[in-house]
Amino acid sequence: MNNNFNVSEFIRNLDLNCSKVQKKNFHKGEVITNYITKRNQLCILLSGEADLVRYDFNGNKTIVEHFSSNDIFGEIFYTVTTNNELFVEARANCIVLFFIYDDIKVKCKNNCDFHNKLLINFPELFLNEIIDLNMRIELLSKRTIREKLLSYFKIISTRNMSKSFKIPFSLTDLADYLSIDRSAMMRELKSLKEEGVIEKSGNRITLLVV
Repeated sequence: MNNNFNVSEFIRNLDLNCSKVQKKNFHKGEVITNYITKRNQLCILLSGEADLVRYDFNGNKTIVEHFSSNDIFGEIFYTVTTNNELFVEARANCIVLFFIYDDIKVKCKNNCDFHNKLLINFPELFLNEIIDLNMRIELLSKRTIREKLLSYFKIISTRNMSKSFKIPFSLTDLADYLSIDRSAMMRELKSLKEEGVIEKSGNRITLLVV
């Protein structure tokens, strides 16, 4: 990992200088993109929050990933081999950069030097996405609802460097994200609170036992 690489600065310069980048605004609830058509599209979330969601044949929703500022997403990360449809939906008002992966090796009309930088810094740009995918695998590998909840809480606590934090989901969406039954999750949260493992106030969680 290159500690001197500033992701925010690089993305800002890419937005300002590269003619192959498109910037679009989305309102809360709008679909930003889908993974149905293979365009080798790379998206960078400049501001706001969004979720990658999957709907199965029965219309059941699963939150696959959650994105915040500077996160990268797009169908280049997923090979869709089923009829389940993947959509990225705006959880709040968003500004998104769109870039075609195949254009990375093609000089734009401004002959910008950011394409070379993009190739060099790909590992840095993709690092958070890789970490999030690994976290998702780790969470889904847990066998019980309690294990999934506590593992998720510890991850968010570490990211925020605080034992008290606000989860970025409603409780319904948290259940979807962890692929667990909401009613069973609420019972487990109640048990964790009664046992003195956590404190809970709305979406704010405080870990009392680590």
